[in-house]
Amino acid sequence: MYQVIRNTKYDFIGQSYSTVYPNLHKYPATMLPQIGIEILKELNVKSGRLLDPYCGSGSSFACGLECSLTEMHGFDINPLAVLISKVKFTKVSVNKLIDIKKELRNNIYEFLKDEKNIKTLQRPQITNIDFWFSKAVIDNLIVIKHFIEQIEDKNIRRFFLIPFSETVRECSYTRNNEFKLFRMKSEDILNFNPDVIGVYLKKLEDTIFLYSNFYFPKLDDTVNVDVKYSTFKPQNEYFDIVLTSPPYGDSRTTVAYGQFSTLSNEWLGINYARKIDGMLMGGVKPKQNIQNGIIADYIAEINKVDNKRALEVSAFYNDLGNSINQVAKSVKKGGKSIYIVGNRIVKNVQLPTDQFIAEKFEQNGFKHIITYERALSNKSMPSKNSPTNEVGKTVNTMLWEYIVICET
Repeated sequence: MYQVIRNTKYDFIGQSYSTVYPNLHKYPATMLPQIGIEILKELNVKSGRLLDPYCGSGSSFACGLECSLTEMHGFDINPLAVLISKVKFTKVSVNKLIDIKKELRNNIYEFLKDEKNIKTLQRPQITNIDFWFSKAVIDNLIVIKHFIEQIEDKNIRRFFLIPFSETVRECSYTRNNEFKLFRMKSEDILNFNPDVIGVYLKKLEDTIFLYSNFYFPKLDDTVNVDVKYSTFKPQNEYFDIVLTSPPYGDSRTTVAYGQFSTLSNEWLGINYARKIDGMLMGGVKPKQNIQNGIIADYIAEINKVDNKRALEVSAFYNDLGNSINQVAKSVKKGGKSIYIVGNRIVKNVQLPTDQFIAEKFEQNGFKHIITYERALSNKSMPSKNSPTNEVGKTVNTMLWEYIVICET
């Protein structure tokens, strides 16, 4: 087994994501930037190319900025995640944002003075749109989107879509404290009548404030954060440092990134939004379970109880292992990989994802340096689940997180 050391320095008890870099848009299971910043400093990383192969909303890039890195590359196949990352780390004029905000506000209110105008706009293709939104909300969202689409500068247009996505979620009938798609109770819907335009303009104002105070000052002309909407494409011995927090398991049973993003992605014009979870790690089941390596015995234990779940778990680790093979080829000699993960429980079996990652990197010519264990107290994700699917029987899914450090 690979060495694990409990390190309280990385607990950051009482701190949240917003303690250092407030997120411009809510996103599930985001890595705490404080962790990445501290580990980069501990490893004395001050320059070089950084890679995050599953970048989500871009926490690793915030860490890189804080540690003076200027070239960073990220990949993700959730369009909403790519949008968030691009907006946070693309430099745009704050004065231009403010001017266009005023212009957009005036255009919206002028347009809404005549009710007939709404009928000239096309209704979007949203699955079960009337189940998730009232007619008034739909009409107002259509108007906002219409005027955002008139913005010529694509970087500023993207920026205005961030508060729009947040408004879609907040003004829908979804239970906003959930990452999965659940509808409000009928009695709550009766009293739900959000001021959509007001919500959007307030969120836009807040987004401009956070961007201009926390991100814009770090984005000088030397900074290049390249975020691609795709799975990671290996580049031979190109990167100096990998900093990432991969998914803890397949999206269907752990963190439902696709479900969380579904309504936003559909409003943004992504017609396959409801298929995204199936495209992520572990989305396609194999014909047999993993037979070799550290993880095999644990999957065999799950298989004794539930073959279907064992195959789902195997699917995830197959995909994670293949991804690590690609990442490993892309790191220069002397480069480091930092993977921040949790060891989830499936059918009462705790899966040693940290050990699996260390093993895979060593199989690719890396040397495992150390794994730190930290208390998991501040990541937005389910703290309990029902591994046996029996009503009332829940267990803690994860109490610890692991920082796995390897070097080539």
